[in-house]
Formats: sequence, C-alpha cells, structure tokens
Amino acid sequence: MSFLPPHRDDRHLSVLHVSADFPDAYEASKTPAVRNLIELVGDRFCHSVISLNRVSPGWAESLGMLTGRQSAILGCRPSSGLYSMRYAGFPKGILHASMLHRLADALSDRVATGPLPDLLVGYKLTAEGLVVAEMARRLGVPYALLLQGNSDVRALAARPDLRRLFAATLRDAAVVFSLAPWATARVEAMLGVKAKAVVDLPCPVTLDTPVPPRITGGGLVTAFHLRHHRLKNFAGLVRAVKSARRHDGKLELAVIGGGSARQAAQVERIAGRAPGIMLAGALPNSAMPAAYNGSAGFVLPSLRESFGMVFIEALFCGAPVVYPAGRAISGCFEDEPFAIAVDPLDPEAIAEGMLRLRRDEASLKADLARWQTSGAADRYTRDEIARSFEHGLRSAVIPSNERAAVRVAAA
Repeated sequence: MSFLPPHRDDRHLSVLHVSADFPDAYEASKTPAVRNLIELVGDRFCHSVISLNRVSPGWAESLGMLTGRQSAILGCRPSSGLYSMRYAGFPKGILHASMLHRLADALSDRVATGPLPDLLVGYKLTAEGLVVAEMARRLGVPYALLLQGNSDVRALAARPDLRRLFAATLRDAAVVFSLAPWATARVEAMLGVKAKAVVDLPCPVTLDTPVPPRITGGGLVTAFHLRHHRLKNFAGLVRAVKSARRHDGKLELAVIGGGSARQAAQVERIAGRAPGIMLAGALPNSAMPAAYNGSAGFVLPSLRESFGMVFIEALFCGAPVVYPAGRAISGCFEDEPFAIAVDPLDPEAIAEGMLRLRRDEASLKADLARWQTSGAADRYTRDEIARSFEHGLRSAVIPSNERAAVRVAAA
C-alpha cells in the first residue's frame, strides 16, 4: 500500500505527515489543530497523513512481534490520503523507542512500494519524531519535526534514558517547527543540542480578525472545557479571585465552558460559594468575540499549555490577557504590557494580574489596539502562518533534493 495521496501531482512536493493528534476513522474527536495546520497549505503540496492510534498488544501479538511474525501495524483504514492506523505500543512508555522503531520499519516497508515522498513530518519530537527519523534513515528522504512544548517537555523529563536518541532526532531534522519560543529553548536546553533550523509556527486560530478594544469597566473572563479544569488550574483561579476581591470588591470572573453534568458539578464544588465567580456554561464560537470584547481581560493560568490558541483569540477580540509564565505564549509578547505573565502556582501573583487588568484597563487596551493595527499581529493570522509553514516545508527539501527546486519553480 502506497502512502501517497491519489491526487499526487508531479508539479508539487509530496509531504507525508505522521501524527497521533489527527481526527481519524478510529477517533474523530481528536483535537483539530494539526488538521487545521495542514489544511492551510492544502493546495500547495501533495499531502498524505498517517494518523496513529496506539493499541496495547495482547500476549499473542507481543510474542509475534518479538519473533518477527507480527507487524507493528494492527489495522489501517485508508480514505483519500488519510490513513487511520492502529499500531502496537505498550502503555506507560514501556519499550517506547523499540515499539516506535518497529512501527517505523513497518511503515518504511509500505512507503518503499510506491513513489517516495519528498518530505516526512512528525508532530512530536518524542513520539512521531522517532518514527519519521527512522523512516527517513531507511528511505533516504529528509524529515521535519513539530515541537509540542507540553507533551515533549514532559516526555523528556520522564525518559532521561532516551535523551541521546531524542537529541539525535532533534539535531538531524532538516527543519523544526515550534509552536512557541519557550518550547524551543526548553527542549534544546534539556537535550544540549541545537536544531539546524527553527521556524516559529503559532497554531492557527479561527478568530484572527481584529476587534478594536473598548473600555467596559466590566469583569474578567476565562474559557476552557470543564473536563480540563485541573489542567487549566481552576482551583488556583478560585483562590486568586478570593484574594483579589479583598482589594477590588467588584471584581468578577465569568467561566465560559461546557461539559458533562459530572464535570459541571466538580467545577461548582471547587468554586463553592466564593463570591464573584459565575459559571456561564458553553457559548457558541460566534458569541466569543463579544464575550472577550466586553470584558476587562482574559485570565487562564494553566499548569501546562503548549501554545494556547485561546490567548491569541482573546487578543484579536480586544481583551488583554493573563497567561502562565514559561508556558503557552511565553516568548511571544515579552515587551507588550497587555500580555501579563504570572506564576500559575502562586494565587497571589494571579490575583495581582487580575487586579492589573481591571486597574489599568484603559492603558492596556490602548497598547493592545496599537498592536492590532501595527502589523505585529499579522504573524498570528492564518495567511501568515500558512506562508511560514509553506516556507519551512520547502526549505526542508530544497537543500537535499534537486527535484524539489524544479517543482518549486514550476508551482
């Protein structure tokens, strides 16, 4: 089975993406971030996607793999360039690299039966990156990586025994795409190597048309799905609101987000009877610009966040933001007063950020309005992200493939 799309066109470079975070036939509810990114450049390359789903192998399958009789691929459902795939992998990182290399071997055997792609792209250094690096070695094609700060940093911390392998995977990538500057700095520091080339690639957001800020004197908003309340540090937010209201008795926080009845009950229990906290429930995307624009600011001191598209959407909609230092959009707005970094583990720091959003609303929103119209916001629009992604993909191929230069000129 070839993994190239049926519409392959020799005028365009062919790119084979390998991701565990792509909605597919086995799990349609996966986050659409990777799919949205690929769709931005959908007409500029010939794309195919291998969407991975890990399945713990049974005893018979495990024995078959150890003896070489069982493929690491346990199932594949192809459909118009998307290959939804189940592969054998043990939970809790057991034989992590070995199982991924077995998967890479099986994929390489299949890819080798058809025209080779011009480029492989893996959507996490510490998982899919190991797969595409081994495939690239076997097939003789270049590969690119996308760093996901939250997932990759956690994996690097958990697996010091694999850091030499992770370091080689990062070092040998033709191009590394990074969702946020902090992720690149943290990963390179942990591994002690530098990537050959890094392209900052923010996640594309839906709300990327600027809505001018306006002074409302209103409350603050936060937004997350209620099932993520621990990750989004809702308990810390509640403590911060209680602290902030000792200085500003009119401060209020609206919590936008839906969830199951059980998840709503958990959030209500954490909020308790704390004054100033209102659970607004879910809102349609069409209502979010007004919710952001009518607030004094947006607050989300997440404990872990690779990028945080919600911060960019809030800024485009005219709301200054409080974000977690060393995470999310860290490194993107260091000199901009309308983006306030706080220690997410310190409720008093969060409270001070909230108070500042209210106290300095006029000046913060004036600075935000300047940013929206200065051209600095352009790099977070879908058009500019598409240009950056396209440039990075092409630059990964051109140095090592003369055919690419011909195709680029013809495109």
